[in-house]
Amino acid sequence: MKLIFLLIGICVSESLFCQTAITPVQIPRAKTATYRYAQVEPSLAINPKNPLEMAVGTVLDDYYYTIDGGLTWTSKTLKSKYGVNGDPVLTFDKHGNLYYFHLSQFPTGSYLDRIVCQKTKKVNRKFSKGTYTAPNGTKAQDKEWVVYDSKTDCIYMTWTQFDAYDSKKVGDSSVIMFSKSCNQGKDWSTPRRISTFAGTCLDDNNTLEGAFPAVGVDGNLYVVWSGPKGLYLQRSEDSGETWLQSDQIIGKQAGGWNLKIPGLLRCNGFPILKCDQSNGPNRGRLYLNWTDQRNGVNNTDSWLMHSDDGGANWSEPSRVNQDSGESHQFFTWMDLDQQNGNLYFVYYDRRNYSDNQTDVYGAISVDGGATFREVKLSDSPFTPSEDVFFGDYLSIAVDHGIVRAVWPRMDDRKISLWFGGFTEN
Repeated sequence: MKLIFLLIGICVSESLFCQTAITPVQIPRAKTATYRYAQVEPSLAINPKNPLEMAVGTVLDDYYYTIDGGLTWTSKTLKSKYGVNGDPVLTFDKHGNLYYFHLSQFPTGSYLDRIVCQKTKKVNRKFSKGTYTAPNGTKAQDKEWVVYDSKTDCIYMTWTQFDAYDSKKVGDSSVIMFSKSCNQGKDWSTPRRISTFAGTCLDDNNTLEGAFPAVGVDGNLYVVWSGPKGLYLQRSEDSGETWLQSDQIIGKQAGGWNLKIPGLLRCNGFPILKCDQSNGPNRGRLYLNWTDQRNGVNNTDSWLMHSDDGGANWSEPSRVNQDSGESHQFFTWMDLDQQNGNLYFVYYDRRNYSDNQTDVYGAISVDGGATFREVKLSDSPFTPSEDVFFGDYLSIAVDHGIVRAVWPRMDDRKISLWFGGFTEN
């Protein structure tokens, strides 16, 4: 029998806009998976040359793909001689090539000494052996994000470098690094430090982490990350050759990026940065999404602000989640449809409960972040256990109006991975 997605529509009476949630589909765990906390920290990518092809990576070394738009999934374990050690980041280029970035555990190297990039021309084929950013002695390279520029065919990558991970030693620090490849991942430029300020190595609010890159309509590079002073920004106008002489502090992050959420082992509120390259009314606008606790430790929220002048000035933050009262919205993620500039979000949400039961919500803004409309994506709540690692983020991807999301849930201390999203009517 042919599979179909079930749809639940939530229409807004004052307009013709209607959000339709897709009944979630479980993505099976790979039979070869050995990591205890598999299927957390998902990264989802949609093939722009064939949107029915989608790929997902999860911690530690999981790989999933679909060739029928998400109706059915194949689950595998990614292999690399450099070691596959988590923090998966997946992206397609304009040619349909898929790149899978991850941390390493190279047997002859040191702990997390490089970021690895593996490539495949088809989602159902083998990945390359991989290339990597040059190691820097025993320094640890952690939490990478990437952006692909279709105009230059270059991939830009940013991450955190620790002198020594979790070190309390005076003088050990964390900084933000940059590297690029303009030959489809075959080679990577010598990593360079782009943050002028340094943080600690303790993997907490005083550490620089979550560096997220974006490409502007003019080709400029923008990178935003979290640290002890709030939200930082760097900019390059020459493809990463030179950067601002000093990091810009563009906003506060109340409570820091290391948030305390009941029932979770840990919760990060790292920023997500996107640039509108569509021909819509907000072409060129930068959007920044993150979570913090400016409304109190019992009221975590997802926030959005924008810049229309290359990051020099930013709007006042707008709250994405539209609930009233105190509740937690966390693990936010954002993407932008480059066909029209519409913004899409996904996050965990506890508005409907007085305990730690958790739903998954999506949101959309069709007016540049002036207003938001929400839809519940999960079909039932779950309750996480604090002593079970649950990752740091969710994922949502958009292409030509196709809006899909992936998220883990936890039932009776067991983690599973789910695929859903919503459509526009």
